[in-house]
Amino acid sequence: EDVLGENGVKATLHMANLSDWIDNHPEDNFEPNVDFSSFSSLNAALDEVYGLRGGRGLARRAAWHMFDRAVRHASGVTSVIDVAIKLLPTRVAVKRGLQAISMAISRISDQKASLEDEDTVLRFSFHRCAACWGRQSDQPVCHAQVGLLEQALRWISGGHSFRVHETTCVAMGDDACVFLVDKEPLD
Repeated sequence: EDVLGENGVKATLHMANLSDWIDNHPEDNFEPNVDFSSFSSLNAALDEVYGLRGGRGLARRAAWHMFDRAVRHASGVTSVIDVAIKLLPTRVAVKRGLQAISMAISRISDQKASLEDEDTVLRFSFHRCAACWGRQSDQPVCHAQVGLLEQALRWISGGHSFRVHETTCVAMGDDACVFLVDKEPLD
């Protein structure tokens, strides 16, 4: 609602066939109480209601808010991580932070994530991705995952922005949703 407003949320939930969520949102916690198909339908509805470009921007911004809320919920753990990461050089902090996030995602959800280090980029992969679950597309559609990684990188790096680009997507028939993260910040 912070991103779409109350009426935007209602329209999107109707389009996603999730009308029962209107005024009855899933609990805001780390429990796996939203299945992949519901999350994927919500992302698809954003694209339908607001167009691909608008849906992409809204999904990213919503994911920024979700990440910030998750950090607040885990404040005891993240405050220790926050201090430790800030002492590291940015490149090291980004790699270690994304490794920790991939392990956390794999541990607390049914999504399976991994990180690989390449020459100029980090390759973050979702081998089971909730954002595109059951969808078919001729282009990558995991905009919420892009937003999640963007905000995680801002948090890890102390406010720097990084380019995050989805190169393969399960919705396109690929084996995994792969996101390339530049090692150098944009700013």
